[in-house]
Amino acid sequence: MRAVIQRVKEAKVRVGGGLCCSISGGLLIYLGVEAEDSKDDLEYIFNKVVGLRIFADEAGKMNRDVKEAGGALLIISQFTLSGDARKGRRPSFKGAEEPQKAKSMYEELIKRFKSEGLKVESGQFGAFMEVESINDGPVTLLLSS
Repeated sequence: MRAVIQRVKEAKVRVGGGLCCSISGGLLIYLGVEAEDSKDDLEYIFNKVVGLRIFADEAGKMNRDVKEAGGALLIISQFTLSGDARKGRRPSFKGAEEPQKAKSMYEELIKRFKSEGLKVESGQFGAFMEVESINDGPVTLLLSS
């Protein structure tokens, strides 16, 4: 499982020209579920995201997690994170999980975040989405289970 985590001041998703969802501050998460990913991979990403101390405390140090900072999560499914472009010019997506299982894991991760009391928004799985964001910092991290 791969995730790109961006600390944002705001982020929104449009599907078919209409607003799908938005957050006013927190983390924008692009999530790629890979073939062979298991519940252990899901737990790894969940625990890392929940515990990431990348928000400023009173002294301006990155010392707060998203919940302590009062932020929200916006989670976008993105199978292209499993793309392999080492050969040729067209990426191979053989490493991506098949859509039905990927959707199930994506939805399970969203459920886990909500169970922590976090405000969670999500894009539309499998849809063509337009994502707008204002990065904060910028702070961007790559996670791979």
